[in-house]
Amino acid sequence: LLRFSLLGSYVNIPVAQLPGEQIVSHREIFYYGMLYVIPSIQQLPRTIIAVNLGGAVVPTVVSLYLIVKHSAYLRAIVGILIVTAIVHWLAEPVKGVGIAVPTFIPPLIAAATALLLSRRTAAILAYISGSLGTLIGADLMNLSKIQGLGTSVASIGGAGTFDGIFLTGIIAVLLASPWVKKAGRRKTDDESVDV
Repeated sequence: LLRFSLLGSYVNIPVAQLPGEQIVSHREIFYYGMLYVIPSIQQLPRTIIAVNLGGAVVPTVVSLYLIVKHSAYLRAIVGILIVTAIVHWLAEPVKGVGIAVPTFIPPLIAAATALLLSRRTAAILAYISGSLGTLIGADLMNLSKIQGLGTSVASIGGAGTFDGIFLTGIIAVLLASPWVKKAGRRKTDDESVDV
């Protein structure tokens, strides 16, 4: 799935189009001691809203599957809300790019949140909350800011957020590794001996 997500990052599916904007700016010219203000109109290009296959479609489908398969409804909602709030707070509109998020923040927040919510299902919760929380917090909650950025294609799950979503998948795989599970089991075994 991670490989498919990586390959799918090159595929954007257009879903909507925002019209181009006209911006009126002023140019000042000095001529023989006189100041002339000349208005000029700039035409910003239209913006196509697209959904990235590897950064939005695949993570959403996998997350929904994991939620239903493991009946992780309440924990998933709590994890998604936490990651969404933090990622939305950190997301920034970048001219010519779209919405950008610091790359390592979503996976680290998702992993920490998942471990706090449930050690047993931490890998599943990390993937769900990291993927959906990043998509909602960074891209969907900032759709209103897209038009003024001067980008021709704004991709949900694309350039500015894809790295965070992809790294969330890698962190989730690491949380599911046998080494992490053994470390967690030893802790609980030690705790039961102390009791």
